[in-house]
Amino acid sequence: MDVSRLLHWYSEQGRHDLPWRQNPTPYHVWISEIMLQQTQVTTVKDYYARFLQAFPDIATLAAASEEEVLRYWEGLGYYRRARQLHAAARILQEEFRGTFPTDFAQILALPGIGRYTAGAIASFALGQPYPILEANTQRLFARLLALQLPLDNTEATRTLWKFAEEWVGQTILPGEVNLALMDLGNLVCTPKPRCAVCPLIQECLAFQQGKTAQIPVPKQKISYESRHEIAIILRKSAHSEEICLLRYAPGKRWAGLWDFPRTSLPEETSRNTVLKKFIRETTGLKIRLGKQLHSLRHGVTRYRIFLEAYLAVALNPEELSASTPHGESIRWVSTQDLPNYPLSSTGRILAEKWLAEWADKHRSS
Repeated sequence: MDVSRLLHWYSEQGRHDLPWRQNPTPYHVWISEIMLQQTQVTTVKDYYARFLQAFPDIATLAAASEEEVLRYWEGLGYYRRARQLHAAARILQEEFRGTFPTDFAQILALPGIGRYTAGAIASFALGQPYPILEANTQRLFARLLALQLPLDNTEATRTLWKFAEEWVGQTILPGEVNLALMDLGNLVCTPKPRCAVCPLIQECLAFQQGKTAQIPVPKQKISYESRHEIAIILRKSAHSEEICLLRYAPGKRWAGLWDFPRTSLPEETSRNTVLKKFIRETTGLKIRLGKQLHSLRHGVTRYRIFLEAYLAVALNPEELSASTPHGESIRWVSTQDLPNYPLSSTGRILAEKWLAEWADKHRSS
């Protein structure tokens, strides 16, 4: 393991300009690593800056409401991360007086923090010799070892963690080594590797065996399920600017977020009948269904969803239920207040479409 060659490469080629590397406190590392889970670096940069401006430390994050935290997280997806981040901040404020513990086990015990994130905080911010293993280092290590197993295999995971431990176990700069390995995987040992400029080429078994294109061994392909969903932009009356929003209950797909009422549409069913029944059972309202506002395709976990949005008007707005049968709270919301509500990513798209529709109607009148 040529740590010195790796660190020399990192000093010249590493991504030193990433904002969370400028001041790697435990709080900054924590926020960035949670945001970076399943999210691209380019996407995270702006969110990271806005989030730190709103919540510059543990105390401000702990004192915020969940709805406020979700609003600043909106668009990053995987909202469970934000809820766990908020819960962990409150634990840190109450049990650790607003500071991060230095004990690895205590860091690992916080909500939403797994072995990788705990290792990142411990090594990047605290200089402790804990390994990390994420997508880029998995690919890099698999090639260095010529690992002939899929990365999600239990034995492969055990082997890769052990290899990661060996890298940080022989240096006084574990954080730098971890960062260098991540950057090497991200910039050089990519899915189509640039082996000619790799500082570790001499010890790469996959390169020596001519197998860099076959390693990592592909994971089993996911079988996706198609779904058809309908969202309703439901107005309080034909001339009202108020629309109906519901807030997802704990345990739901977008718990804590607000959204337009939406439901799945079974095949070969009457859209009009299904939607009227759904709204009546969900909100207590009778509706007059209007035109389609928008349609889009998106993915959620193993589902590939075709989403349509329709306008509708309530015929008995005073009978709006306080909550749905499944525990979601419901309320009439001013169109002008929509930007202040944390919405699902597709909910925000539909909100923007409705805001444009409302502005056009308002101008024409």
